Amino acid sequence: MRLLTTMARLPGATLARSLGASQHAPIEVDKRDRRFADPAWESNPAFFALRQSYLAACAFTDDLLEAGRVGDLTDAKAAQFVHLLQNAFAPTNFPLTNPDVLVKAFRTGGSSLVQGAQLAMEDMRNGGRPVKVDHSAFTLGKNLAATPGKVIYRNELVELIQYAPQTGEVHEVPLLASPPWINKYYVMDLAPRRSFVEWAVQHGHTVFTLSYRNPEESMRDITLDDYLLLGPVAGIEVVSQITGADRVDVVGLCLGGAMASMMAAYLAAEDGGLLGSLTLLNTMLDYSAPGELGAMVDQASLDRLDRRMAETGFLDSKDMALTFDLLRPNDLIFNYVVSRWLKGEPPTAFDILAWNDDSTRMPAAMHATYLRSLYGANLLARGEMSLAGELLDLSAVDSDCYIVGAINDHIVPWRSSYASERLLGGDVRYVLSSGGQVAGIVNPPSPKAWFEALEPAPDGSMPPYPASPQEWREMVEKQPRSWWEDWTEWSAQRAGPMRKPPRMGSRKHRALADAHWLARLATSVLTLLTAGRLDQGPRVSEGDIMPASTKATDAANPFGASVDETAERIRALNEKVLEAAKQTGKISLDAYEKTLTSLVEFEEKVADASQLDWVSALAKAHASFLTEVSSAYTSAAREAIK
Repeated sequence: MRLLTTMARLPGATLARSLGASQHAPIEVDKRDRRFADPAWESNPAFFALRQSYLAACAFTDDLLEAGRVGDLTDAKAAQFVHLLQNAFAPTNFPLTNPDVLVKAFRTGGSSLVQGAQLAMEDMRNGGRPVKVDHSAFTLGKNLAATPGKVIYRNELVELIQYAPQTGEVHEVPLLASPPWINKYYVMDLAPRRSFVEWAVQHGHTVFTLSYRNPEESMRDITLDDYLLLGPVAGIEVVSQITGADRVDVVGLCLGGAMASMMAAYLAAEDGGLLGSLTLLNTMLDYSAPGELGAMVDQASLDRLDRRMAETGFLDSKDMALTFDLLRPNDLIFNYVVSRWLKGEPPTAFDILAWNDDSTRMPAAMHATYLRSLYGANLLARGEMSLAGELLDLSAVDSDCYIVGAINDHIVPWRSSYASERLLGGDVRYVLSSGGQVAGIVNPPSPKAWFEALEPAPDGSMPPYPASPQEWREMVEKQPRSWWEDWTEWSAQRAGPMRKPPRMGSRKHRALADAHWLARLATSVLTLLTAGRLDQGPRVSEGDIMPASTKATDAANPFGASVDETAERIRALNEKVLEAAKQTGKISLDAYEKTLTSLVEFEEKVADASQLDWVSALAKAHASFLTEVSSAYTSAAREAIK
């Protein structure tokens, strides 16, 4: 009936547009729908009618879905499929029915269409999806993951980064960040002035963060227990040892927040542990209403996923990325079909998208347990989940907790994150923030930032939290500032008195070279190619490739240079070794060849295991270089010996 009514009103509204009259459209466009932002959709009668017909068809299929509801997961799956088709067949996705595309083609004499076709062919050869972001605009350590720090601990699963203090005094209680291991850790240290880590450091916190290894086939049997014990449990113990603190505050994001909560319950079951306050950002603990992702983790889907992971030992990062893209196809797929393939526009530089593309794999055993235990059976919220031999009871976690939900989060719906308030045993402050899944954490102070929270009554008492998130929202006050600012005040009250900043690392946990572990790789080059290989003659030193003036950061290139510049320095190092061989005429060819082979193998493993792109790129480049020149070096060395 609604379709017939709309179509009956459409000719009159279209005629009014053609005569320049103003008349309400039969179906109003959602103001958040940027696809129809071009004025022609409103002013041009043909495009107006096309848009209204499309919206009417979408409304009709939505009505059919509603009428055919059966009250189970089938409804959600059907809705996801139908909405994907609606988005795919939008008139904006085709050149002849998108006024913005037509205008640009006219202005460029058709060259935009040619350029778009070329970009589409290029993308088809590289995975089949449009490129979203200009990666060349970003360099890890410079404008991504740039907060200065050092890696001070490593085990087979994680590295622990300690950030350098930026204030004369710091709070007594350190802060451990628990990021998700889906994508890379630096979402919490995204970019200068947009980094939560940087903000916390600049406000007097001694901050540490975990960085997880990017799994490969050999890690297929790594379990969720391993992620708990080798991740936040090991991390919190090392942080305590380095700082001497008997409490450590923890802030967890998304999946990292769920793991931080599991750690809190695990420590509570053990002996109370080291946990101070707990901050959970865009984190779901009750999976009874998981939102759109719930339609993708039914029993049949999980069985198919298990079979796929059994073949490789992991879930590929591309599969993870596609899953999240399909949750927001207009924003993350079709938006770039239009801008790149139809309009021929180059990708823009956007730090969040650059991080979003830097995805990771999931080890089979861990990921299967996580999905089945949480999304499948909701064991954690029900108090029935066990890890590392302990039953995890969230109600036993009596730490003060600060919980942030994001109004537009499509992965952790804010109403689902609100449910965490009733699960935890300590005092909770729940905050609803502007932004979505990522913009909720990347939320520096700005005119657009806001949050909502319950505030104390005039007598200082806190009103009880209602069971319904909607009731809670009717009670709260909206504040025109970032939750970062509110959290700073809340955390400062719990982080202890001020003290002199602790040293970077300790005797037991020394900083691993200057910064990230590629610095160790450089040292290994020196060790393998010089120590015991040349009987006499010139020696190369660390300063040949790592100047003493370099002040590197955890994710920055420890050589203080670009990947290409660093590769050139390592090339020069190898040349210096060769020159030393020529001068002395003494070199063990067998040892030299064996050294080159082992170094290539080592660096290939480095490249495969690394979570940092520049580490992987440099290791692969160096391994390739050594492979190419090893025979030439050997021949030259043989000639030198003769």
